[in-house]
Amino acid sequence: MQPYPQYKDSGVEWIGEIPEHWQMLRMDGFAKYEKNTVIPDCFVNEKVVHYSIPSIQAVNKGLLEEGKSIDSSKLLLSGGELLISKLNPRKNTIVIANIHNKHRIVASTEFIPLKARTKKQTVFLYYLFRSQGVISLLCSTVESATKSHQRTNPVNISKLWFACPKEQEQQQIANYLDHKTQQIDTLIEKKQLLIDLLKEERTAVINEAVTKGIDPDAPMKDSGIEWLGEVPEHWNIVALKHLASMPIIDGPHVSPKKHDEGIPFISAQAIGKGFIDFDKKWGYISPEDHELFSQRYKPERGDILLVKLGATTGVSAIVETDTEFSIWVPLAAIRLRKHIQPRFIFHVLGSDNLRVAYELSWTYGTQQTLGLGTISNLHVPLPPEKEQQYIMDYLDHETTRIDTIITNASKEINLLKEYRTALISEVVTGKIDVRDWEKPENDSNTH
Repeated sequence: MQPYPQYKDSGVEWIGEIPEHWQMLRMDGFAKYEKNTVIPDCFVNEKVVHYSIPSIQAVNKGLLEEGKSIDSSKLLLSGGELLISKLNPRKNTIVIANIHNKHRIVASTEFIPLKARTKKQTVFLYYLFRSQGVISLLCSTVESATKSHQRTNPVNISKLWFACPKEQEQQQIANYLDHKTQQIDTLIEKKQLLIDLLKEERTAVINEAVTKGIDPDAPMKDSGIEWLGEVPEHWNIVALKHLASMPIIDGPHVSPKKHDEGIPFISAQAIGKGFIDFDKKWGYISPEDHELFSQRYKPERGDILLVKLGATTGVSAIVETDTEFSIWVPLAAIRLRKHIQPRFIFHVLGSDNLRVAYELSWTYGTQQTLGLGTISNLHVPLPPEKEQQYIMDYLDHETTRIDTIITNASKEINLLKEYRTALISEVVTGKIDVRDWEKPENDSNTH
């Protein structure tokens, strides 16, 4: 990857120097901002191709959604437009609208549709708007203080200055970046697949260890519970309430007043991945409310908190802090007897077997719910105390091994994404000369 032989100053700070034969253009002199409104009566009983704002991964792959009804809040497209989301420009949500012969095309008004003169120019713009310089520039123009709803004004895109080569060179740049980003994306997909498989392995290892043990030669017996199946012959099957040192209880059934500071108040959204995320707390309550709620239940290190209400019902965490906090009604608190390993029961409660038990037991009102009585009467497998520790030592070793591989693969994915963005940025601003690049004969990926 070589630079161009000669450069000149672009006059734009974020671009820097550009190849001597490139020119600086303003976006409204290169691509038209098309804002064609929809007339709903024209779409009666008609299916259309609908571009909305799904996840960034879906949009970048150009996935489409068929809309069942259309209103005047949509934009009418002709196909071939570059759609740039003005919502959260940091997410870099862009896609080229496909041309369809059978269906008309509409897009959310969250998109800014740009229509270049040719397809080649549109593809070049696609990569330009994926470059870090343009993303940063648009992020600096957002007009909302709420991070989740920050928007850039279409005027900021119309007035955007960029470095532009001749059309033939634009096509060469697009072909080069098509090939390179495809290679990078393929590597990312393979590493993500590895991570998904490792997570499945991790779950399977834990499920097997806490419900079947780790001795493959241990005699087995029928647990008498359909969703649990066989367990080691010397294990007991015990109702959860008989393992608890106090009645299983939930948080207060009242809504306290929220304060800017005070005692952390924890609800279901803060429970996940085995620990309490205090950054996701509901808020703070007064010391007086905390003292009142503590008469009902006061968290202690080693307690298990189980979500019993809402979308994450069945998710649990172990209290691993001496910091004082209170819990709310969506959480059930389980304090175990001294001879019971909290981490063993935590893994049992998070196993696939218990997930089946939850789903068989929960009731529905406005949302799925596990009653305290149901939780108390859940039957769990229980090995002898020493074997509980032995199993935990085994799981510590195995999960650490798997987690290390997952962490390394995740770092590699992040590095690949950073490299992809950096490569795009270098090429579309002329820092790398790709004019002599030739596409491999077996590569069919091109626009």
